Amino acid sequence: MSDPLAKIKKKLQDELDAFEHELNVDLPKEIAVARAHGDLSENAEYKYAKERQGYVNAKIGHLKKRMGDLGMLNLTNIPKDRAGYGSRIVVMDLQRSVEIEYKLVSTEEADAEKGLISTTSPIGRALLNRKVGDEVQVATPAGQKEFGVRRLATIHEDA
Repeated sequence: MSDPLAKIKKKLQDELDAFEHELNVDLPKEIAVARAHGDLSENAEYKYAKERQGYVNAKIGHLKKRMGDLGMLNLTNIPKDRAGYGSRIVVMDLQRSVEIEYKLVSTEEADAEKGLISTTSPIGRALLNRKVGDEVQVATPAGQKEFGVRRLATIHEDA
């Protein structure tokens, strides 16, 4: 099985590289230029550059943590008989009698319009480890939902 997370890891690495370049190259230049203007207490450019520096540092920390989390994810440990990352799951909305297909994905891949829901979203969390025949109740921002799991294809079958 090829690494389905490779695209996400590359996207995160590209974003990380861009932020590190900004932190180590662009922002020091901006700060130096702003310092040259004199009085730092009323220097908007200096204040902005320092605030941006704090933001960029925080983003770099978040991206490094996310890369570490993805590196620790072992796709062979994902169950073959229950819903997990990469699973396509068809549920019946029991209140509206409508079938809906979801694919459980990472936060970076999520796109609700396309049926790609994050494993950390309310519905995604509720569907994790479910089997065909299970019924699930989920509290969502739009209210309480009830689903019955109709079909399931795990990442192992989709590959």
